[in-house]
Amino acid sequence: MKYIIAIIQPDRLDTVLDALTEDGINLLTVSDVMGRGRQKGVAEVYRSHVEPGNLLRKVKVEIAVSDNRVWQTVDAITRGARTGNIGDGKIFVFDLQECVRIRTGETGEQAIA
Repeated sequence: MKYIIAIIQPDRLDTVLDALTEDGINLLTVSDVMGRGRQKGVAEVYRSHVEPGNLLRKVKVEIAVSDNRVWQTVDAITRGARTGNIGDGKIFVFDLQECVRIRTGETGEQAIA
């Protein structure tokens, strides 16, 4: 099992969700987050003074998948999030040791299926 975390632009969330749904990936968690990458934030003008921005609004999508669905999931996120511009985001893939469905007590891949 793998745990996938994608940090994407907020305006690309619907496109990413549509791409994931097309590929049959429906179990996920979405959070609003703040962060910065190479663009290092955005400058704001306040009372005629330029204030450097430190953090940008982003969206974090978290998905647990079986090993055979990892690259399908990564591809769907990439298709939905890519604009070709700096700041499109990142995808991180981690090993997931265990998963437990609280309601039924199922474990492992049965809990994320």
